[in-house]
Amino acid sequence: MKDQPVSARRGLLKALAVGVPGAVWAPHAAAAPEATPAPAAAPPNRTLKFFNAQEALAMDAIAARLIPADELGPGAKEAGVTQFVDGQLAGAWGAGEQFYRQGPFEAGTPEQGYQLSFTPAEMFRRGLAALDAATRKQDGKPYAELDAQRQDAWLHDMQAGKPDFSPLPSAVFFQALLDATIEGFFSDPLYGGNIDMVGWKLVGFPGAYASFSNDIERHGVIWAGRPVSIANARAHAMKPGDGHG
Repeated sequence: MKDQPVSARRGLLKALAVGVPGAVWAPHAAAAPEATPAPAAAPPNRTLKFFNAQEALAMDAIAARLIPADELGPGAKEAGVTQFVDGQLAGAWGAGEQFYRQGPFEAGTPEQGYQLSFTPAEMFRRGLAALDAATRKQDGKPYAELDAQRQDAWLHDMQAGKPDFSPLPSAVFFQALLDATIEGFFSDPLYGGNIDMVGWKLVGFPGAYASFSNDIERHGVIWAGRPVSIANARAHAMKPGDGHG
């Protein structure tokens, strides 16, 4: 069906937003080449804290394929996911300040979580370099310069763990990219992603309201308020006709 990729993307993002177990990215679900994309915004003026220029281009391209722009709205690239990830990698999370990093490092079960010696910053730096090296060798171009079909193919292979990025498993790196992209798309805009709250608007999330007591008994009524960021929650004042309260 013509609208299958669009509905698949909407369903996938809603599943991810509410934390449905087992929600997995797949090229045919995320990408919608036959749909009419929303006009792509120019990359925002940004000061990078961690990424170099080539890494930022690669992250832009990855984000654009994992959550592409379409008629439902802007995608992860337009939502500033690269800026979000850049800020996270430059901070305490990127440095692995809360990670237990004593060996031995062995393959664990999915339930045991991350089992590598790399900090997130080390993993992203190694992973993006390995990806560009692999695409240059096989396709003659860095990842960001490949067409959308080839970009999707590389992501699919990484998800399956096929490329050899030793000592970094490519499947682990793919999952880190996917997790970071989702987090940036749905994070509070205060942290650099979710520009104009496009992720929240897509799934109908109201944002950082302190209380929904006025709406609890409004059964069957669509919540039509505007999302509120942490940055402006305190100053938020309800206006007549905004559908909330």
